[in-house]
Amino acid sequence: MKTLITFLIAAVTLFSCSTPTPEKTTLSANEKLVTQYYTHFNAHQWAAMANMYAEISDFKDPSLGLGEVKQSHQQIIEKYSQLQQMFPNLKDEVLQMYPSGDKHMVVEFLSTGTAHDGSTFVLPICTIFTIENGKITKDFTYYDNFKE
Repeated sequence: MKTLITFLIAAVTLFSCSTPTPEKTTLSANEKLVTQYYTHFNAHQWAAMANMYAEISDFKDPSLGLGEVKQSHQQIIEKYSQLQQMFPNLKDEVLQMYPSGDKHMVVEFLSTGTAHDGSTFVLPICTIFTIENGKITKDFTYYDNFKE
């Protein structure tokens, strides 16, 4: 009987030590920042969203032309205000966030909207954010802008 009890105690101890660790439930500072970013985006709070960027940030975005361009807070507000005028119910649905080191977040999302004429769009997008000192310093966005 002692042997059986010893075996059971050893088995319980072994299995309790080897149980898988639960998935990560706390968000890093960068994940919190990006989550807040999309909350502002979906509420069309362009000034609050723009303030999440450094005073002047680097962008790669097909809508801004080829290559890297610098944008101020005011330019960010103007761009998204114009986009909202074209698509009043503009929304981004984050599909996945991929932390990459201390300074980067890669975000995969679907952007959707309906124009005044009733036409709609659904656009898969991937953005790489560079975050330094709690501010977005680079926003490199990629999507297929040659849709048929």
